[in-house]
Amino acid sequence: MKSYKPTSPSRRQMTGIEFGGILTRNEPLKSLTYGRKRGVGRNNLGRITTRHKGGGVKRLYRDIDFLFDKKDIPARVESIEYDPNRTGFIGLLLFKDGERRYVLLPVGIKVDDEIIVSLKAPIKRGNRTVLRNIPVGTQIYNVEVYANGGAKLIRSGGSFAEVLAQDPPFSQIKMPSGEVRKINDLAWASIGQVSGEENFLINLGNAGRSRRLGIRPTVRGSAMNPVDHPFGGGEGKALRGRRRPINRWGKGVRGVKTRNKKKYSKSLILKRRK
Repeated sequence: MKSYKPTSPSRRQMTGIEFGGILTRNEPLKSLTYGRKRGVGRNNLGRITTRHKGGGVKRLYRDIDFLFDKKDIPARVESIEYDPNRTGFIGLLLFKDGERRYVLLPVGIKVDDEIIVSLKAPIKRGNRTVLRNIPVGTQIYNVEVYANGGAKLIRSGGSFAEVLAQDPPFSQIKMPSGEVRKINDLAWASIGQVSGEENFLINLGNAGRSRRLGIRPTVRGSAMNPVDHPFGGGEGKALRGRRRPINRWGKGVRGVKTRNKKKYSKSLILKRRK
Protein backbone atom coordinates (compact mmCIF):
# COMPACT_ATOMS: atom_id res chain seq x y z
CA MET A 1 0.00 0.00 0.00
CA LYS A 2 1.07 3.57 -0.66
CA SER A 3 0.85 6.32 1.96
CA TYR A 4 1.31 10.06 1.49
CA LYS A 5 3.08 12.93 3.22
CA PRO A 6 0.68 14.41 5.83
CA THR A 7 0.31 17.81 4.18
CA SER A 8 -3.30 18.02 5.43
CA PRO A 9 -5.51 16.09 7.89
CA SER A 10 -7.16 14.13 5.07
CA ARG A 11 -3.84 13.41 3.36
CA ARG A 12 -2.51 11.93 6.59
CA GLN A 13 -4.92 8.97 6.49
CA MET A 14 -5.15 8.61 2.70
CA THR A 15 -3.84 5.35 1.19
CA GLY A 16 -3.63 3.88 -2.29
CA ILE A 17 -2.24 0.90 -4.19
CA GLU A 18 1.40 1.00 -5.28
CA PHE A 19 1.04 0.39 -9.02
CA GLY A 20 4.75 0.76 -9.83
CA GLY A 21 5.73 -2.85 -9.31
CA ILE A 22 2.53 -4.31 -10.79
CA LEU A 23 1.51 -2.53 -14.01
CA THR A 24 3.56 -2.92 -17.19
CA ARG A 25 1.68 -0.60 -19.57
CA ASN A 26 0.22 2.89 -19.22
CA GLU A 27 -2.13 3.22 -22.21
CA PRO A 28 -4.77 0.61 -23.17
CA LEU A 29 -4.90 -1.04 -26.60
CA LYS A 30 -6.97 1.36 -28.72
CA SER A 31 -8.80 -1.31 -30.70
CA LEU A 32 -10.18 -2.84 -27.48
CA THR A 33 -11.45 0.42 -25.95
CA TYR A 34 -14.44 2.64 -26.61
CA GLY A 35 -16.32 5.51 -25.01
CA ARG A 36 -19.30 4.62 -22.88
CA LYS A 37 -21.92 6.76 -21.21
CA ARG A 38 -22.45 5.79 -17.60
CA GLY A 39 -25.94 5.74 -16.14
CA VAL A 40 -24.89 7.68 -12.99
CA GLY A 41 -28.03 6.52 -11.18
CA ARG A 42 -30.53 7.82 -13.78
CA ASN A 43 -33.12 5.99 -15.86
CA ASN A 44 -33.96 6.58 -19.53
CA LEU A 45 -35.97 9.68 -18.55
CA GLY A 46 -33.04 11.21 -16.69
CA ARG A 47 -34.68 10.79 -13.29
CA ILE A 48 -32.63 9.68 -10.29
CA THR A 49 -33.39 6.03 -9.49
CA THR A 50 -30.25 5.33 -7.44
CA ARG A 51 -29.13 8.08 -5.11
CA HIS A 52 -25.55 9.10 -4.32
CA LYS A 53 -24.28 8.53 -7.87
CA GLY A 54 -23.09 11.05 -10.46
CA GLY A 55 -20.18 13.07 -11.78
CA GLY A 56 -16.78 11.42 -11.73
CA VAL A 57 -13.96 11.55 -14.24
CA LYS A 58 -14.45 10.35 -17.81
CA ARG A 59 -13.43 6.72 -18.39
CA LEU A 60 -12.55 4.68 -21.44
CA TYR A 61 -14.24 1.30 -21.37
CA ARG A 62 -11.94 -1.70 -21.86
CA ASP A 63 -13.65 -4.55 -23.70
CA ILE A 64 -13.08 -7.46 -21.29
CA ASP A 65 -13.61 -11.04 -22.47
CA PHE A 66 -15.98 -12.72 -20.00
CA LEU A 67 -17.35 -15.21 -22.54
CA PHE A 68 -14.04 -17.06 -23.14
CA ASP A 69 -15.16 -18.60 -26.42
CA LYS A 70 -11.59 -19.14 -27.71
CA LYS A 71 -11.00 -22.63 -26.42
CA ASP A 72 -7.91 -24.88 -26.74
CA ILE A 73 -5.78 -21.98 -28.05
CA PRO A 74 -2.87 -21.01 -25.74
CA ALA A 75 -2.43 -17.31 -24.97
CA ARG A 76 0.49 -15.33 -23.56
CA VAL A 77 0.09 -12.44 -21.11
CA GLU A 78 1.50 -9.41 -22.95
CA SER A 79 0.86 -6.74 -20.31
CA ILE A 80 -0.78 -6.07 -16.94
CA GLU A 81 -2.92 -2.93 -16.93
CA TYR A 82 -5.15 -0.78 -14.72
CA ASP A 83 -8.87 -0.62 -15.47
CA PRO A 84 -10.81 2.34 -13.98
CA ASN A 85 -14.07 0.40 -14.35
CA ARG A 86 -13.16 -2.46 -11.99
CA THR A 87 -11.18 -3.24 -8.83
CA GLY A 88 -9.03 -6.04 -10.29
CA PHE A 89 -6.20 -5.68 -12.80
CA ILE A 90 -6.65 -6.70 -16.42
CA GLY A 91 -4.20 -8.34 -18.80
CA LEU A 92 -3.75 -8.21 -22.55
CA LEU A 93 -3.60 -11.75 -23.96
CA LEU A 94 -1.95 -12.60 -27.26
CA PHE A 95 -3.36 -15.86 -28.63
CA LYS A 96 -1.39 -18.22 -30.85
CA ASP A 97 -3.60 -17.26 -33.80
CA GLY A 98 -2.61 -13.57 -33.39
CA GLU A 99 -5.81 -12.22 -31.78
CA ARG A 100 -5.59 -10.01 -28.68
CA ARG A 101 -8.13 -9.83 -25.87
CA TYR A 102 -8.41 -8.31 -22.40
CA VAL A 103 -9.17 -10.61 -19.46
CA LEU A 104 -9.42 -10.22 -15.71
CA LEU A 105 -6.16 -11.44 -14.15
CA PRO A 106 -5.60 -13.54 -11.01
CA VAL A 107 -3.17 -12.83 -8.19
CA GLY A 108 0.42 -13.83 -8.96
CA ILE A 109 0.24 -13.83 -12.77
CA LYS A 110 3.21 -12.30 -14.58
CA VAL A 111 4.00 -11.06 -18.09
CA ASP A 112 4.84 -13.94 -20.51
CA ASP A 113 2.86 -16.47 -18.43
CA GLU A 114 0.69 -18.77 -20.55
CA ILE A 115 -3.08 -19.22 -20.10
CA ILE A 116 -5.44 -21.67 -21.80
CA VAL A 117 -9.20 -22.25 -21.80
CA SER A 118 -9.82 -25.96 -22.27
CA LEU A 119 -11.69 -28.97 -20.91
CA LYS A 120 -8.26 -30.54 -20.34
CA ALA A 121 -6.57 -27.39 -19.00
CA PRO A 122 -4.11 -28.09 -16.17
CA ILE A 123 -5.16 -26.80 -12.74
CA LYS A 124 -2.88 -23.77 -12.88
CA ARG A 125 -3.36 -20.10 -11.95
CA GLY A 126 -5.24 -18.27 -14.74
CA ASN A 127 -6.34 -21.37 -16.67
CA ARG A 128 -10.04 -22.02 -17.24
CA THR A 129 -12.00 -25.26 -17.30
CA VAL A 130 -15.36 -26.75 -16.27
CA LEU A 131 -16.22 -27.06 -12.58
CA ARG A 132 -16.42 -30.86 -12.65
CA ASN A 133 -12.69 -31.00 -13.51
CA ILE A 134 -11.61 -28.69 -10.66
CA PRO A 135 -10.45 -30.45 -7.45
CA VAL A 136 -12.13 -29.80 -4.09
CA GLY A 137 -10.47 -26.96 -2.18
CA THR A 138 -9.38 -25.01 -5.28
CA GLN A 139 -9.86 -21.24 -5.38
CA ILE A 140 -11.81 -20.04 -8.43
CA TYR A 141 -13.13 -16.79 -9.94
CA ASN A 142 -14.94 -15.67 -13.14
CA VAL A 143 -17.57 -18.34 -12.48
CA GLU A 144 -20.49 -18.99 -14.83
CA VAL A 145 -24.03 -19.54 -13.58
CA TYR A 146 -24.92 -21.66 -16.62
CA ALA A 147 -22.65 -23.51 -19.03
CA ASN A 148 -21.24 -21.17 -21.71
CA GLY A 149 -23.26 -18.25 -20.31
CA GLY A 150 -20.20 -16.08 -19.63
CA ALA A 151 -18.49 -15.27 -16.33
CA LYS A 152 -21.00 -13.62 -13.98
CA LEU A 153 -19.77 -14.36 -10.44
CA ILE A 154 -16.61 -13.52 -8.45
CA ARG A 155 -15.16 -10.64 -10.48
CA SER A 156 -14.24 -7.96 -7.90
CA GLY A 157 -10.69 -7.36 -6.72
CA GLY A 158 -9.33 -9.89 -4.21
CA SER A 159 -12.41 -12.13 -4.26
CA PHE A 160 -12.50 -15.88 -4.80
CA ALA A 161 -14.85 -18.82 -4.33
CA GLU A 162 -13.91 -22.29 -3.18
CA VAL A 163 -14.98 -25.67 -4.54
CA LEU A 164 -16.38 -27.58 -1.54
CA ALA A 165 -17.70 -30.78 -3.14
CA GLN A 166 -18.54 -32.50 -6.43
CA ASP A 167 -22.10 -33.83 -6.48
CA PRO A 168 -23.01 -34.50 -10.16
CA PRO A 169 -24.68 -32.80 -11.93
CA PHE A 170 -23.70 -29.97 -9.55
CA SER A 171 -20.61 -28.60 -7.88
CA GLN A 172 -20.93 -27.08 -4.41
CA ILE A 173 -19.28 -23.66 -4.24
CA LYS A 174 -18.58 -21.48 -1.20
CA MET A 175 -19.05 -17.85 -2.23
CA PRO A 176 -17.07 -14.88 -0.82
CA SER A 177 -20.14 -13.95 1.27
CA GLY A 178 -20.09 -17.34 3.00
CA GLU A 179 -23.10 -18.62 1.03
CA VAL A 180 -22.82 -22.23 -0.15
CA ARG A 181 -24.64 -22.93 -3.39
CA LYS A 182 -24.88 -25.51 -6.17
CA ILE A 183 -23.80 -24.62 -9.71
CA ASN A 184 -24.04 -26.87 -12.76
CA ASP A 185 -20.72 -28.72 -13.00
CA LEU A 186 -20.54 -28.01 -16.77
CA ALA A 187 -20.23 -24.28 -16.05
CA TRP A 188 -16.73 -22.83 -16.55
CA ALA A 189 -14.52 -21.14 -13.97
CA SER A 190 -11.00 -19.70 -13.85
CA ILE A 191 -8.39 -20.89 -11.36
CA GLY A 192 -7.11 -18.47 -8.73
CA GLN A 193 -8.07 -15.30 -6.89
CA VAL A 194 -8.92 -12.00 -8.61
CA SER A 195 -5.99 -9.57 -8.59
CA GLY A 196 -6.19 -6.29 -6.67
CA GLU A 197 -6.46 -8.01 -3.31
CA GLU A 198 -5.34 -4.82 -1.52
CA ASN A 199 -8.34 -2.87 -2.81
CA PHE A 200 -10.31 -3.19 0.45
CA LEU A 201 -7.48 -1.47 2.33
CA ILE A 202 -7.78 1.77 0.33
CA ASN A 203 -8.72 4.83 2.39
CA LEU A 204 -10.03 7.55 0.07
CA GLY A 205 -9.09 10.17 2.64
CA ASN A 206 -11.04 13.16 1.32
CA ALA A 207 -14.31 14.04 -0.37
CA GLY A 208 -12.75 15.08 -3.67
CA ARG A 209 -11.33 11.64 -4.34
CA SER A 210 -14.76 10.16 -3.68
CA ARG A 211 -16.40 12.59 -6.14
CA ARG A 212 -13.88 11.71 -8.86
CA LEU A 213 -15.00 8.09 -8.49
CA GLY A 214 -18.58 9.17 -9.20
CA ILE A 215 -19.81 8.92 -5.59
CA ARG A 216 -22.05 11.79 -4.45
CA PRO A 217 -22.61 12.77 -0.80
CA THR A 218 -24.96 10.86 1.51
CA VAL A 219 -27.07 13.01 3.83
CA ARG A 220 -28.33 11.62 7.15
CA GLY A 221 -32.10 11.39 7.47
CA SER A 222 -32.00 13.10 10.89
CA ALA A 223 -30.39 16.14 9.24
CA MET A 224 -33.33 16.56 6.80
CA ASN A 225 -36.69 18.31 7.15
CA PRO A 226 -39.84 16.32 8.06
CA VAL A 227 -41.06 16.58 4.47
CA ASP A 228 -37.94 14.83 3.19
CA HIS A 229 -37.48 11.95 5.64
CA PRO A 230 -39.37 10.20 8.48
CA PHE A 231 -36.45 11.02 10.84
CA GLY A 232 -36.29 14.69 9.84
CA GLY A 233 -37.18 17.80 11.85
CA GLY A 234 -37.35 18.45 15.57
CA GLU A 235 -35.60 20.94 17.78
CA GLY A 236 -32.02 19.95 18.44
CA LYS A 237 -30.86 16.34 18.15
CA ALA A 238 -34.05 14.28 18.06
CA LEU A 239 -34.42 10.56 18.71
CA ARG A 240 -35.39 8.24 15.88
CA GLY A 241 -38.73 7.53 17.50
CA ARG A 242 -39.05 3.93 16.28
CA ARG A 243 -37.41 0.61 16.94
CA ARG A 244 -35.90 -0.08 13.53
CA PRO A 245 -34.35 2.29 10.95
CA ILE A 246 -36.19 2.97 7.70
CA ASN A 247 -35.38 4.86 4.52
CA ARG A 248 -37.15 7.97 3.26
CA TRP A 249 -39.89 5.84 1.65
CA GLY A 250 -40.63 3.93 4.86
CA LYS A 251 -38.94 0.68 3.84
CA GLY A 252 -36.78 -1.14 6.41
CA VAL A 253 -33.00 -0.99 6.08
CA ARG A 254 -29.99 -2.64 7.79
CA GLY A 255 -30.50 -6.38 7.99
CA VAL A 256 -33.87 -6.57 6.24
CA LYS A 257 -34.04 -9.53 3.84
CA THR A 258 -35.04 -8.35 0.36
CA ARG A 259 -34.55 -11.53 -1.66
CA ASN A 260 -37.67 -12.90 -3.37
CA LYS A 261 -38.78 -16.01 -1.44
CA LYS A 262 -39.96 -17.64 -4.67
CA LYS A 263 -36.80 -16.97 -6.67
CA TYR A 264 -35.92 -19.73 -9.15
CA SER A 265 -32.49 -20.38 -7.63
CA LYS A 266 -33.74 -20.85 -4.05
CA SER A 267 -33.34 -24.62 -4.27
CA LEU A 268 -29.69 -24.25 -5.29
CA ILE A 269 -28.66 -22.45 -2.09
CA LEU A 270 -27.50 -24.93 0.56
CA LYS A 271 -26.42 -22.39 3.19
CA ARG A 272 -27.43 -18.72 3.30
CA ARG A 273 -24.89 -15.99 3.87
CA LYS A 274 -24.73 -14.52 7.38
